[in-house]
Amino acid sequence: MNVKEVVKKAVEHLADVFESERPEYFGLEEVVLNEADDVWEVTIGFSRPWDYPKGGLVTGLQPQNPKRQYKVVRIDNKSGAIKSIKIREIKNA
Repeated sequence: MNVKEVVKKAVEHLADVFESERPEYFGLEEVVLNEADDVWEVTIGFSRPWDYPKGGLVTGLQPQNPKRQYKVVRIDNKSGAIKSIKIREIKNA
């Protein structure tokens, strides 16, 4: 599999799995080929309705910048099978 194929597969899989949560604004964050396990690790960011800030009138007039969720989709390099979806830990510096 190549990078374009695994990214497309990861986004489509997340959109399907999280469909009931109405995810939007999918974006590629990173792609790594884990050669030891022969799997692609594709990190995708997206937002869900509850990721938008809550507030009063002032917030309603300002741009809405939702929090992002980050998932790592592991895809077998040979078969293209989805192995797992994990939450990507955000590390503070």
